Amino acid sequence: MSKIKSIIWPQVVLFGDSITQFSFQVKGWGSEIANKLARKCDVVNRGLSGYNTRWAKLVVPRLIPHHGDSRAPIAAVTVFFGANDSALEGKMSLTWTLSDIWPQLAFLKTRSYSSLLHRYKRNFGKKECILKGCSLNRLNSVAGQYAQVCVQTARQCGVDVIDLWSLMQKDGEDFSVYLSDGLHLSEKGNQFVAEHVWRLLESRVADLPFILPYWADVDCKNPENSLLGD
Repeated sequence: MSKIKSIIWPQVVLFGDSITQFSFQVKGWGSEIANKLARKCDVVNRGLSGYNTRWAKLVVPRLIPHHGDSRAPIAAVTVFFGANDSALEGKMSLTWTLSDIWPQLAFLKTRSYSSLLHRYKRNFGKKECILKGCSLNRLNSVAGQYAQVCVQTARQCGVDVIDLWSLMQKDGEDFSVYLSDGLHLSEKGNQFVAEHVWRLLESRVADLPFILPYWADVDCKNPENSLLGD
C-alpha cells in the first residue's frame, strides 16, 4: 500500500495584543474570520495580551517564520498593535515602534491594521478606574497619532492597511458603542472589525481551494479514490 500523503493547510495568522487574543471569544472578529475560512485554511491566533510593538519585535521571528522555515504556507498575516504603545505612562517613540516592526513582516506581504482607543478610557471604563483607584492613561488623540503613523508606515512598506481609528469615528459617530470597556471590543465592535478585515482579506484568499472533496462529490462505493488522491 502506498504511503498516505499528509494534507498541509495554509494559515492566516492573527498577530497582535489583547484585542487579537480575545478575538476567538464567542462572536469575536477572529472567530468570524475562521468560520469564513473553514475548509480552506487554519486561522491561527497569536494575540499576546498586554504586549507592545517593542516586545512584538522580539518574539515575531519565533511566532511567524520566514518562508521555507515552516511546512504550512502563510496566506496572510494581520498585525494589530498600538493600544499598549500609546499608553501615556512610558509612551514610546511613534516612529521607532511602528517603523521598526512593519519591515520585519513585509516579507509576508502582511495585512496591517491600526487600533482604536476611547477618548477618556484606560484598560477598563472610567467608572471601573475610579472603583479600582487607577488613573486614566490613554487618550483618543494619542491613539490617533499612532493610527496616522501606522497608516503611513504600512503604505511605505507596501502592505495593506485598515485605519480603524478613523473608520469608527467617521461622520462624528459615537465610537464608544464599539468598545466594551473603553479599550477592548464590544460585540458590535467585533462585528465591525470582522467586516472590514474580511473585506480586505477575502480577495487575498479567494484562490485558496476547498480542502478535500465536498461530501456529495465523494464516491460512496469507493471513497478511497476521492479521499486519498493528490
